[in-house]
Amino acid sequence: MFRRVAVCSIAALLLVSLRPSGGETAAFASVDRPAVSVVVAAPLEQARDQISDQIPDQTEDRAPDDTQASAKLAALDPAEPSIESPAVAGPAIPSPVLAEPFGLNTVPVASGEVLTKWNGVEADIRAETDILELCRVSAEYCPAAARSFLAIVAQGRVQSGRARIGIINRAINLAIRPMSDLARWGVLDRWSAPLETLTTGRGDCEDYAIAKYVALLEAGVAAKDVRLVIVHGLAVDENHAVVATRLNGDWIILDNRWLMLVKDREMPRMVPLFALDQTGVRLFLPMTAPDVRRASAPCENASCEPASF
Repeated sequence: MFRRVAVCSIAALLLVSLRPSGGETAAFASVDRPAVSVVVAAPLEQARDQISDQIPDQTEDRAPDDTQASAKLAALDPAEPSIESPAVAGPAIPSPVLAEPFGLNTVPVASGEVLTKWNGVEADIRAETDILELCRVSAEYCPAAARSFLAIVAQGRVQSGRARIGIINRAINLAIRPMSDLARWGVLDRWSAPLETLTTGRGDCEDYAIAKYVALLEAGVAAKDVRLVIVHGLAVDENHAVVATRLNGDWIILDNRWLMLVKDREMPRMVPLFALDQTGVRLFLPMTAPDVRRASAPCENASCEPASF
């Protein structure tokens, strides 16, 4: 179903430390495809300038309470089809005591397309963080996308543990509708920061994952306990982006294709490829034959729509 998703074919990027890999929303495309740079949407830049020009310095007086962002969540349409839960089948993967998701070790990635894209989107996330800070000073000039994102963060922050994770997973899943980068931007591969995604209300699986990654951090989850993970789905032979967050020693998987929270060891048909966080990009050391990490063919339905493995 996702076989040509620009974001869901990053398996081609496995050889990232050897040579540049391909675009992601053309199903994480082929290893020889040139990179596509990430560009912050113009409306957000304009909003940032507008806020900076119009808001006096209120740093000492502001109340950094996320409840100021009282706007309703974007695109929470009750008429949307329900998102299915994964069909957990086959023997569960044992739960080794290791620091990374899926009980595997990782090695740092020094170069390549995944690292380039992650560095680019991290720069955009930092720029959007400035917008969020300005919004906390004055909601009057805060862009709608930022208000929606802060509302999600505020809902998660008042909870803890599994409830916090579940609220953020559900809210982001319902706030974004699936659409390929090709249909959305006219390019095969583009990674977007959360406010850019919420401005359009559209995105593919890595856009959902990036938004969840940032929302969890903003809601108070420790950075050491959150990863954006690129996986290969064996049942559908494609690559996909999810978020993993650590809770009570377990890694919980947040997926845009279902609302259910599932432990990593309950996803035996997912092969992890890359872990991304504030420290950079790391490659999972293989647990099976390396040929499962080959690139998938692009899919026309590049939207990471609801499906189950």
